[in-house]
Amino acid sequence: MQENEGTVNRRELINRMKSLFNSTEKPIPPVRRDLQLIPIQNNGEEVLYVYDQLGYVPQDFGLNRQIEPILSLINGRTTVQGITRALDNQVSGEDLLQFIQLLDQNCLLHSRFYKIRSRHIEESFEKSDRRPAALAGTSYPDESEDLSQYLTELFAASKLSSSLPKPAKALFAPHIDLRVGSEMYGRVFRTLKDLKPARLVILATAHYTGYYPDLYDNKPFIGSRKVFEMPHGSLLPDRNYLDRLLEHQQMIGYTEQDRAHRIEHSIELHLLFIQQIWNHDFEIVPLLVNSFEELLLMPDGHLGGLIGNFSKLLRELDDENTFYLISGDLSHVGKKFGDVDPADKMKDRVSQFDELFLSASADNDSKKIFRSIRDISDQYRVCGFPPLYTFLETFPDLKGHQLDYHWWDEQERQSAVSFGAIAY
Repeated sequence: MQENEGTVNRRELINRMKSLFNSTEKPIPPVRRDLQLIPIQNNGEEVLYVYDQLGYVPQDFGLNRQIEPILSLINGRTTVQGITRALDNQVSGEDLLQFIQLLDQNCLLHSRFYKIRSRHIEESFEKSDRRPAALAGTSYPDESEDLSQYLTELFAASKLSSSLPKPAKALFAPHIDLRVGSEMYGRVFRTLKDLKPARLVILATAHYTGYYPDLYDNKPFIGSRKVFEMPHGSLLPDRNYLDRLLEHQQMIGYTEQDRAHRIEHSIELHLLFIQQIWNHDFEIVPLLVNSFEELLLMPDGHLGGLIGNFSKLLRELDDENTFYLISGDLSHVGKKFGDVDPADKMKDRVSQFDELFLSASADNDSKKIFRSIRDISDQYRVCGFPPLYTFLETFPDLKGHQLDYHWWDEQERQSAVSFGAIAY
């Protein structure tokens, strides 16, 4: 007899619940190191807001800050019995175990349950034909009407120079936090208002492939056939274009195992503005570009060959009805990113580097931007380098015009991110 979907889902849920940590004597799995525990005030109460960039922990999950000492003891070595003794039995073993299971059930622990749950989330996403908006309701309004008002006000607040060059073929623009880059977003995306391409190819920074090293080894280019669901409506992929890429997947280092797209913001933020300014029908080719670290070490190595082949194929697929968005920020410096010096002490030399990088990029000098990154071993962590370098290798005859540059100094963390825009 065939089982219905509800029966299967209930069975999966039961099996996952059975995998929750359930021992007072065994070491408790540690709290995940990739989580951020952010102190906030909520209705007068001090709360630890749990931020999970991978999206496994439910949104808006928080804990009373008074339990912070207990969290510090959950390190992969201690037991429930050991923690109750350390707390002079102020908390019973039964209550503590229930609390541990609450953490485990919500994916705060690096446990067996977490591995099962995270794998289920990833595999379910890959099997789906839809890519829900990952940032809707957090970074921007999730209701279409509210979003329209939000973006209308954002565009109205941005200063637009009549002499600002208008892109004819491509736009390199940031994917920085909307609150930080709102003025630049409004200014540079307004330059695309009069364009009506039938196809939009997005070359965007891949931020999360490092979590899946085996999946994306020797796969610098990651496509997706999913329908991108946005508050303003769904965007359809150009499946014929993607078919051509898939035909040459080995030669160009291309894959459509697209779990890296699940929570990626670098494409979503660009689509947010495109949908606001374009009213015509168009299809998208969403492509994430992986790290080019190997290229810096071996320019003539395997990765260099894949990039060359990919760029050649993109040139062959190009036509007058195709427009390109290149999504990337510039330097990431300061204490938050592992530098010894705070960002404000680095600003002069980093800004000088950014100026060189943007100037060479506007001149379409891919060799020069490669050297600028390689000569300093990418110590400023330019996340926009891989997608921009790919584009310049694809279209070496295009000329660009720098549109903007900004330095965001996150003073409380002694860190900064720079970002700019170029019209091609």
